Amino acid sequence: MASNGIEKVRQGRLAAWLPPDSAMCYVKREVLAPFHASTCSSRTLQAPEAGGLACTDVTPEGFLFDMGGHVIFSHYQYFDDLLDTAVGAGDEAWNTLERVSYVWLKNRWVAYPFQNNISALDKEDQIKCLTGVVEAKVLNSSAQGKPTNFDEWIMRVMGPGIADLFMRPYNFKVWAVPTTMMQCDWLGERVATVDVDRAIANVINSKEDAGWGPNAVFRFPREGGTGGIWKGVAKLLPAERQRYCANLVSLDQERQVAKFEDGRQIAYDALISTIPLDTTLRWLGKSEWADGLTHSSSHIVGIGIRGQCPHGLKCWLYFPEDDCPFYRTTVFSHYAKKNCPADDAKLPTLCKADGSDPEPGSEEAREGPYWSLMFEASTWSEIVRDTLLGAVATKLVAPGDEVVSIYHRRLEHGYPTPSLGRDAVLKQALPWLRKSNIWSRGRFGSYKYEVANQDHSLMLGVECVDNILFGSQELTLEFPNIVNPRKNMELKYTNNGGVMPGLLKGSKPVGVVEQVN
Repeated sequence: MASNGIEKVRQGRLAAWLPPDSAMCYVKREVLAPFHASTCSSRTLQAPEAGGLACTDVTPEGFLFDMGGHVIFSHYQYFDDLLDTAVGAGDEAWNTLERVSYVWLKNRWVAYPFQNNISALDKEDQIKCLTGVVEAKVLNSSAQGKPTNFDEWIMRVMGPGIADLFMRPYNFKVWAVPTTMMQCDWLGERVATVDVDRAIANVINSKEDAGWGPNAVFRFPREGGTGGIWKGVAKLLPAERQRYCANLVSLDQERQVAKFEDGRQIAYDALISTIPLDTTLRWLGKSEWADGLTHSSSHIVGIGIRGQCPHGLKCWLYFPEDDCPFYRTTVFSHYAKKNCPADDAKLPTLCKADGSDPEPGSEEAREGPYWSLMFEASTWSEIVRDTLLGAVATKLVAPGDEVVSIYHRRLEHGYPTPSLGRDAVLKQALPWLRKSNIWSRGRFGSYKYEVANQDHSLMLGVECVDNILFGSQELTLEFPNIVNPRKNMELKYTNNGGVMPGLLKGSKPVGVVEQVN
């Protein structure tokens, strides 16, 4: 502690507000440079443990709910090895599942991706979609230049039929902005395109065509939910270098000091921040840049239900229509048995699925079995009530099903929107912060949805540390289109820290100046 009351972290490096996915790995690389990990948050979120947006909450009745449909699929061998070290390897630690996803549309299930399965629609909609797909192919062949926004990309790739039935309404429910206000450079592997010949053949043969995407097969921890992963990662690190329940309230950019709600001040030479970039920019007087960034909030609603799950192997489900507030639902009990209480646990019925009171006598505690659904919505007022009614309307539950647990949490920052003005802000803001020895990284720290999954976010941290220490390139941040189409094997994780072959030879750390005064 300096005489002026400003604490200096060991070796001057501070990782501030480590949310789930990114930051714990920054610290693990202490073999190369010991980082002082301070898990803190701005405003009201004061995390008591590792997890952040990839944490898992447990209801009083014993149901687990993640903060959204998190599953583990990876573009990086480093990420895989780290998780196996933290959680364990093989079937004893993980369930491996095949993604079985559907879209609920016009009172029927359509296999996902929707654009490959228009054979499930009625004849009128099949004609609209197929005609649109053919028109789109013709339009795209003569188009000049790249699409200027997401909506134009949809029209060029899928046509008006699929756009109006699914793509426009679904994406509005997710992002809370129209597709005309979003760019399309983020898409990559996120959205399936349309093979015209395949689409026509599927309609003629009435064929279901599912299983697309990088997460067609995924794994999920057998216990503890997604949050259990990051608690396990945290246990790999020295406890004395982790601080929780610390509310960061401001940054002194010139003096390089982080200020906390309890009055504590920490000076740093290099700051890794996963605080939402728009928040950081407002703190530092750049509101005009912050205004150029857009995000959507997330309501997470969970319900625990008595009985046998009626949805078979379904994993997550999409809802583009306005008969429910949620855009996606996960059959969370399918991911792991321990996401629900034991079958012999006795729980009272809180209400029926339609919101009505339970039958007289059924409010007494009784045994299971139990299953659960987890819903995601962006904006809504009476979210819990309308989620229950929407679940009945979409046949996820029967009106008389016994609800034994209800969960709700709102996340202000849910999705970093790939808006039209985003890249212009990032090109100015990230280098500007870097000049002050602030590396803003992570799902909302760097605001790039295309590299915002758990594996991406963690590797943003790993590569950021290498950049600070050795000046090496941050491939995930700078080149999403390179890391996303392949399995990245160059960097390996070991218990002694991850080192890229040849990294230490001839590399020099980024110069930082110690400032305590």
